[in-house]
Amino acid sequence: MTDDLRVGPQTRVTLHFAVRLMDGTELDSTFDGNPATFAWGDGSLLPGFEKAILGLRAGDKRSVFIDAESGFGEYNEQNVQHFKRATFAADELEPGTVMNFADAAGAELPGVVTALDQDWVTVDFNHPLAGRELTFQVEIVAVEHDAPEQAVKFSS
Repeated sequence: MTDDLRVGPQTRVTLHFAVRLMDGTELDSTFDGNPATFAWGDGSLLPGFEKAILGLRAGDKRSVFIDAESGFGEYNEQNVQHFKRATFAADELEPGTVMNFADAAGAELPGVVTALDQDWVTVDFNHPLAGRELTFQVEIVAVEHDAPEQAVKFSS
């Protein structure tokens, strides 16, 4: 670990973080437990969160505003779909039920049942935090080089 090494490409970052709604409601935090570790740019953090820590060093602390677009995206009405009730086998459907669906490529896509009646079920495929502004508090614990794994060479 190098004290001057800054968060960026080819680094492994260990950090504590907290994500909060603008009213202060805490959604997730590692401050009372073990820090999280990830390779910068590996997709573990949303782009807005990665941008917020770019250039930080071990020991740095920051609290940043994350707008909806940089966080979980804007809320999109087109991500709310209506299905015929007969499509669902579950008799115990109720608002708030999270169900997995397959998208056009066959990937798993979670949706939340938001409304239902005798004929129709309304499912929202937006992320639950879509359209929400957030604060991201971070403390960088360590920044290390993240060298790609080197191939093992065998001599004959």
